[in-house]
Amino acid sequence: MMWSKHSSGIIVFVTLFFSVLGIEVMAESGRLKPVTPDYKLSFPVDFGAHDDFRIEWWYITGWLETEDKKPLGFQVTFFRYATDQNHDNPSRFAAKYLIIAHLALSDPAVSKLMHAEKSAREGFGLAYAKPGNTEVRLDDWTLVREENGRYQVDMQANDFGLQLSFTPTQTVMLQDQKGFSRKGPKPEQASYYYSEPQLSVTGRILRHNKPVVVNGSAWLDHEWSTAYLDSDADGWDWVGANLNDGSALMAFQIRSKNGEKIWGYAAIRDVSGNMTFFEPDQIEFTPIRTWRSPQTDAIYPVAMRIRTGDIEWVLTPLFDDQELDSRQSTAAVYWEGAVKLTKDNMPAGHGYLELTGYVKPLAL
Repeated sequence: MMWSKHSSGIIVFVTLFFSVLGIEVMAESGRLKPVTPDYKLSFPVDFGAHDDFRIEWWYITGWLETEDKKPLGFQVTFFRYATDQNHDNPSRFAAKYLIIAHLALSDPAVSKLMHAEKSAREGFGLAYAKPGNTEVRLDDWTLVREENGRYQVDMQANDFGLQLSFTPTQTVMLQDQKGFSRKGPKPEQASYYYSEPQLSVTGRILRHNKPVVVNGSAWLDHEWSTAYLDSDADGWDWVGANLNDGSALMAFQIRSKNGEKIWGYAAIRDVSGNMTFFEPDQIEFTPIRTWRSPQTDAIYPVAMRIRTGDIEWVLTPLFDDQELDSRQSTAAVYWEGAVKLTKDNMPAGHGYLELTGYVKPLAL
């Protein structure tokens, strides 16, 4: 997941949400910390929430397989957003943080993305993101990291849901400069960012309240920051992939309003833990095929060719209609879907591709 996933959309939504409550949302606050390269990520404390940064999320995507060998993709995201207001107010009703969650299932059997979303201000034990270890809740939707490192997700919508366990098979993958992840040429355009690729998945999905046993592999991102992207940024293309040989690939580019690349990043970690990083000029995203959304008329490059140095990856979607409309929570519409990867015309892995900035402004 990219650094400022839907950050502009969240800001718009938060402003509207708290305006209804009569609460002013400030643009900046001296209480919030900047991201600096001298901070050293430490675990398990950095698995938990960081209340002194503006925005934070935990994001899990993956490929599942049913007992009859049918493929499925899924996405789970929990956001925490600091409102800049009421932090000295002892009232339990003080709106200090907003918790948002997204749930999505890519099922070729229905050839479209099923998704659900929730949002609430933190409080009363019903919505929170706790420090010290991963424990996030929004009503009956939960993401919890156990002491042994295993994650548990329980999220159920009206007609589908997930109850999954994620077991680490590798160590934490610190992105960019030991977790200081640059998102542009300016030093303040950065986040703290780590991933946990190659998670082993077991559990079940629910279709119309009927359980289906699944297993597979997943990718977890945890990211937090206070700054925003470059003012000329219009969107980004991002991929995180578990490769068949046990290695992991992450790559993204941030696009300007005229379509040019503002920034690029890519890293490959092999099964032994060795990292290979690529400079922005070594990274290219080239569309192979596009898909036009019948809902928003946006044109997404759903099939991509990505170059990282001398390596060329081809990304093919599980199916085309994986657009997620989250205007009820983050005011954003984007394409985020399961993709297969090939290298040298051979199967190379499975991952998720995120495409933002392709939708024209929509009325809320």
